This record gives sequence, structure tokens and C-alpha cells, in this order.
Amino acid sequence: MDTKKTVIVTGFEPFGEHKVNASWSAVQELEKLGLGEDIHLLVKEIPVEYKAVSELLPSLWKQYKPELVVHVGVSGMATSVTLEQCGHNHGYNRLDNCNFCPYSQCCIDQGPDCIMSVIDMDSVCKIVNTSRLGVAFSVSKDAGRYLCDYTYYTSLYLGNRRCAFVHVPPLGKRHTAGDLGRALQAAILEMLKMLKDQRNHGQDGNHC
Repeated sequence: MDTKKTVIVTGFEPFGEHKVNASWSAVQELEKLGLGEDIHLLVKEIPVEYKAVSELLPSLWKQYKPELVVHVGVSGMATSVTLEQCGHNHGYNRLDNCNFCPYSQCCIDQGPDCIMSVIDMDSVCKIVNTSRLGVAFSVSKDAGRYLCDYTYYTSLYLGNRRCAFVHVPPLGKRHTAGDLGRALQAAILEMLKMLKDQRNHGQDGNHC
């Protein structure tokens, strides 16, 4: 019997000025590193398309029943690896790679305005910033109202908040794909420890 827990980590395809999307490059590096023998790591590249995200995420949650889903996106403004605490339901008026945006400009009809991850990103950030990775981490509560935020909110909604989102800077700004892959590994391992502690203590994390 396979007792391994599944962790899904996604990155995005190229879009706009990001001809090579650092998020997917970082996730591919993470795949090489793995998350230890007890974790089945599954990686996926996600289209920068609202409709594709809305179709793909429910199937991922249903099929694999993951312990945790971590979405990774690139931010041209980021100078550090940024741990996003929450996702937002409204304000999606930027066109995607198919020149489409939701008519309602929201993720989930009648969903809450904001959903917080069960993971305390401030605590994760403090721990990984004491490591010797040579990569700085920070925390944000605004993932940007584009496909990153849209994906995060949708996944938080579907997965009972057992989800995280990480923004990485573009490649070459300060770090290589290898640097970012190691940073993702360190952060996700801490997130998994936190989930285990919450389970042992009967906690369910943050509320909006």
C-alpha cells in the first residue's frame, strides 16, 4: 500500500514579457530535488488562461487528493521569493493569453471576498530566512488580481485552504532557476511541517 502523501506544485507558461517563465523553470528544478522519500511530488505547467485554470484545478484536487498544492508564479516587481497569504475573488479585468477575462471579473460566484491559506506564511518566512540559501523571502497579502491571484483563490476554495502561492522574481534578476528551486524546496518542506503540526494539535490555521 502506498502511504506517500501527494504534493502538487505548479508553474505558469510564458506570457507577455516573460518569454521564459521563471515560475516553471523553478518548479522544474524543484522536481529534480524532490521533497523527500515520503512525498510524491507532482508538477504541472498551467496555461495563463482563466478558463483553463477553472477546468484544470478541480480535476487536480479530485484526482490526486493532495496533502498540499503550491502554485508558483513570476512577478516582474519581485526582488525576493514572496509567500502569498491569501487569494481574492474580485477584480479580474486583465486579459489572459487568449484575450479573455471573466465576464463577472470574479473567480467563484458568491464566494467570499478573500480566502486565507491555512499556512501561516509569516512563520514560514521567518524560518526559511534563517537558512543559508542565499535567497531572501518575504510575505504579501496581494497576489495581483491576474492569473496568479485567480489560480490561488480558486485552489484555496477547492482545497479547503490547504494551498500556498509563491511569487518568484524573473530569472537573472538576482537568482538562477537552481536558486529558486532550492528556495521552493525549503519553503514547501516548512509548509508540510506546519500542516503536520496543525493536524496533531487540531488546528485549522488562519481565517480572513
